[in-house]
Amino acid sequence: MTGAPLLVESRADRVMATLNRPEKRNAIDQEMIDALHALCSELETEPRTLIITGDDEVFAAGADIAQLRDRRAPDARRAINATAFIRIAELPMPVIAAISGYALGGGAELAYAADLRIGSPTLKIGNPETGLGIIAAAGATWRLPEIIGHARASDLLLTGRILDADDALAWGLISSIHPADELLDAAHAMADRIAANDPLATRHTKRALRAPRHEHPDIERELQAELFESDEKHRRMTEFLERRARRAGSPPRAASPSPTEEDR
Repeated sequence: MTGAPLLVESRADRVMATLNRPEKRNAIDQEMIDALHALCSELETEPRTLIITGDDEVFAAGADIAQLRDRRAPDARRAINATAFIRIAELPMPVIAAISGYALGGGAELAYAADLRIGSPTLKIGNPETGLGIIAAAGATWRLPEIIGHARASDLLLTGRILDADDALAWGLISSIHPADELLDAAHAMADRIAANDPLATRHTKRALRAPRHEHPDIERELQAELFESDEKHRRMTEFLERRARRAGSPPRAASPSPTEEDR
């Protein structure tokens, strides 16, 4: 649907969602939020890597100011954008934000909800909300300190400073810069590397990464215990040992379900 606020392309191992309000510089409105919720419902049921992108000139220039201006206190308490972005961040599989051009306000907060962020040289990212008489209330005040540290998050949020691509990379807000016409290829290359790994191990790694500090190291023990019992772990490790044995020029040793006398 060319008129839809979100264009979705589904594959077996990934989904690409393109923000699609070019006439409004991809400003995030209620219809786009509804589309993001619908996409999350799909990916919660059938977990796959998600790539979120905009166009070459703008990822998302912010929330739709025309809608935002008319919202009142009850709307703020509904946390309209924040609720959708939390749901995106909590998807079972990784989320990649491929950001070209402007990612401001709510657009930046959508990018912060991703697990992995890459940008083009034209990237401009930040939160100018205080200049509009509001705060960045869709995740920036707590996600940014986790991503780039408290001092730098304070710099961005209290001054309204906008980072270019080089500063965003130096600050750790994005992990790499790619020409705009190669940005999606780079995002798909990331998705390819994710797809080559065990999906359950990837999901458990994301769970551990997102767990609060007080849950560590208990959460790792339980997640690893489940993986240690999986057939996929045994298959992948057996293949690894066989490849190593072939490289060494000796036949692989047969896998044994229990220790042998030699093992002891």
